[in-house]
Amino acid sequence: MTAWSELIKSRKSVRSFDGSGLSTEDRETLEQYAAGITNPFHIPVRFVFLDADEYGLSSPVLTGEKLYVAGKTEKRPGAEAAFGYSFEKLVLYAWSLGIGTTWIGGTIRRELFERAAALVENEMMPCVSPLGYPAKQRSVRETLMRKGVHADSRMPADRLFFDGVPDVPLSEQEKAEISDLIEMVRWAPSAVNKQPWRIIRKDGRYHFYEKRDKGYVSDAAGDLQKIDVGIALCHFMTGLEERGERPEAVSRDPGIAVPEDMEYIVTVAM
Repeated sequence: MTAWSELIKSRKSVRSFDGSGLSTEDRETLEQYAAGITNPFHIPVRFVFLDADEYGLSSPVLTGEKLYVAGKTEKRPGAEAAFGYSFEKLVLYAWSLGIGTTWIGGTIRRELFERAAALVENEMMPCVSPLGYPAKQRSVRETLMRKGVHADSRMPADRLFFDGVPDVPLSEQEKAEISDLIEMVRWAPSAVNKQPWRIIRKDGRYHFYEKRDKGYVSDAAGDLQKIDVGIALCHFMTGLEERGERPEAVSRDPGIAVPEDMEYIVTVAM
């Protein structure tokens, strides 16, 4: 399989599909991989593959999709970050097979997807994704959507990574030491490209925080921005593993003074 770092750099969200549907081999390969995905929170995320025609599923922002994957997990502390981590693993692996995806949380008839995924009490289904082979050309709608959210732009490292406290960027030497990890985190996808993660390095550990945006609130489907932090965490820990490290994620708030709009999520230790 292509290196995770290369998949992260090359992957783009896909909303225009060729209409052919997945081959039997690719679908079986993806389903087998999904069944074995774990996350550092040890919270199971279950994946359900849903045929669009069978269940009458669609989204107004997509064209040519024949198959969806829904992820569902138990409602409990840490579930959103665990979901983001696990779902991103599936998204990246799908890309390694030439399968396009895009994270969708709002532009669907949620009740239809939840019924098709057999969602039960105390479960949530934060997001789904279409699965298919990208069309040769993006639809006009997709092109406009990407421009609207500046999909190919990312915040600089100085706005995401900090040294000890949330307003002191890493030194140039510190950034150089983890330049590959910084880039992998910078290019993590997020809802409306808000990039709501902040990482503070202290005592050799990396503490991940959610930087809440005023426009987002938690609902029955979970906190989308905590999911985004889980995606960034996936990129960071995968990068460490590619370096040969054995990172561990622990929920142990370091007690760093942060603004009211920042919430501690998890710490990565090596």
